[in-house]
Amino acid sequence: MAKPPVPETVEHILNYHVDEIINRPLLAEKLRSGQILRIKLGVDPTKPDLHFGHAVVLWKLKEFQDAGHIVIFLIGDYTTRIGDPSGRNTTRPILSAEEIEQNAQTYLAQVGKILDIKKCELRRNSEWFETMTFADIIKLLGQVTVAQIIDREDFQTRLRKGLDVGMHEVIYPIMQGYDSVQLKCDVEIGGIDQKLNMLMGRDLQRKFGQDEQAVMIMPLLLGLDGAKKMSKSLDNYIGINEPPAAQFGKIMSLPDNLMMDYWELCTPASSDELAQIKQELADGTNPRDIKLRLAKAIVALYHNQSAAEAAEAEFINTFQKGELPKDMPMVKIPLEPISVVDLLVATGLVDSKSEGKRMIDQKAVKIDQQLISDPDQKIDPQVDMVLQVGKRKFAKLS
Repeated sequence: MAKPPVPETVEHILNYHVDEIINRPLLAEKLRSGQILRIKLGVDPTKPDLHFGHAVVLWKLKEFQDAGHIVIFLIGDYTTRIGDPSGRNTTRPILSAEEIEQNAQTYLAQVGKILDIKKCELRRNSEWFETMTFADIIKLLGQVTVAQIIDREDFQTRLRKGLDVGMHEVIYPIMQGYDSVQLKCDVEIGGIDQKLNMLMGRDLQRKFGQDEQAVMIMPLLLGLDGAKKMSKSLDNYIGINEPPAAQFGKIMSLPDNLMMDYWELCTPASSDELAQIKQELADGTNPRDIKLRLAKAIVALYHNQSAAEAAEAEFINTFQKGELPKDMPMVKIPLEPISVVDLLVATGLVDSKSEGKRMIDQKAVKIDQQLISDPDQKIDPQVDMVLQVGKRKFAKLS
């Protein structure tokens, strides 16, 4: 038992950037009593990057950690083999064990940008799932009814459209809920898309004779497309470990209507500072100027002030003055004739020929700063040739 915290700390944890708390009265009581709580965040390593959407939750975890509570960072290396169906209209592709492990290895360094890793309890759910027998799994599944699972909106949407729902997806929320049983969590934290999975944890804890965890639901951050939540799977994200210039450029590409959300959820700006920014926009300040300050503030948060200033200078030179970026990825390919669209694929600037053709149709492809209009045009690649796709993707041949 720790000494009771100051009331302002408790109120900040309960109210700052929080959409909803299940079992709020009990959580408030425990926080005010000084009880040391176990707070869980589970993340499936589906891609190497944690992104700003994750960071909204990580900054809340930092508040808990700074107040003396135990933060459990759970890597869902076993549940990733199934794939979280939350908010999905299709079955999520299954990753290999090697891909999962490679992605998981990158997570701790990224989390360390926000949390004190030495004070975290770092766990993987393979610790318990790999030791369970088939009989153990059947016993676990017996704690949940089919109706509880199949009533999920994401499953119902797919069934109405005649799309398949895999049995492995039906099991996923039960497995995530069982993580809370194994970890004896007092609180689980996540976005609204994870609400049903987190509530499953409460149900299973009760059935296993444990106190039910509180569920803290954080705001969802919309991604670069301005339409859907920031997601690695949707590739509309900004990674917290991306280079300064990449972060800066992506932030500058945000729709103007998302700026205040990013100021509020991605920076430590105070209420007074946010009110001032809103007033500036209302008074007619160019949104681009506000966005430049936003990008600079965020890059400084994850890197440092000098990196933020350098990223700003490079952005202005590259996108406002038309200069080329100083540091471009160097790509080595055979120096032999090749079509433009194949060249874009070979250098990794696009993922497919169809994407390459689409970008050319959109007049978004340049070679040595010359606009390309024919995807079948033959190119003789040369050392130091510069390729550009859109406003932010560059490569130089080596």
